[in-house]
Amino acid sequence: MLGNKSNKLVAVVTGANRGLGLETVRQLAKLDIRVIATSRNSGKGEIAVEKLLAEGLDVVFQALDVNSESSIADLGAFIHSRCGRVDILVNNAGVSLDSHGSEDAGGASVFNASLKTLSATLQTNLYGPLLLAQELVPLMKQQHYGRIVNLSSGMGQLSDMEGKSPAYRISKTALNALTRILAAETQGFNILVNSVCPGWVRTDMGGPGAERSVEQGASGIVWAATLPDGGPSGGFFRDGQPIPW
Repeated sequence: MLGNKSNKLVAVVTGANRGLGLETVRQLAKLDIRVIATSRNSGKGEIAVEKLLAEGLDVVFQALDVNSESSIADLGAFIHSRCGRVDILVNNAGVSLDSHGSEDAGGASVFNASLKTLSATLQTNLYGPLLLAQELVPLMKQQHYGRIVNLSSGMGQLSDMEGKSPAYRISKTALNALTRILAAETQGFNILVNSVCPGWVRTDMGGPGAERSVEQGASGIVWAATLPDGGPSGGFFRDGQPIPW
């Protein structure tokens, strides 16, 4: 259970009820980090956390809708009252909505993409991480320590940009820009901000044919979340190795 007097690092992981988010919570907790696992679906999130608690891990659940400013403010209030600190933020929650829904059946092409799909994608994949940074970075600055990991994708790389899935691609490219901006504006506070591509992982989003396990995908996230002081900031990484923007 969270308390105010522990010196353990405190991490927040969004979209933590399944897949990469859940495995990231598990791996961080195994490093003796206290993890606040969040998800929009309270029922699924609480079930996931119960499993982690059964493994003897220090994890607590907090409902969070990254599309809601009031929900993000509630998370901030929870952290202030129960922890007094936050050391790590993993922005894992994300959506891939291209070609989903009858109104956007041809949305896999930029020429058929709807602004409704683009807006909804940016709301979760870009604005959510931005609002969370606005809420939590002040606490990190106070303690002169922080690690922020933005879950990006090779599909957002300008150096290798292709067609199709325009909303998802644009959102991840924009998230990479946010990484650079946050890194620049947190210099001197020992806050390291990086984008991570976990690779093609067998999750609900990646599908069963993906080449990597969730354990492999999460390892690179955990690496960026636990970088030592003086580590890289404002970079894009896969498996701890820099990749082009």
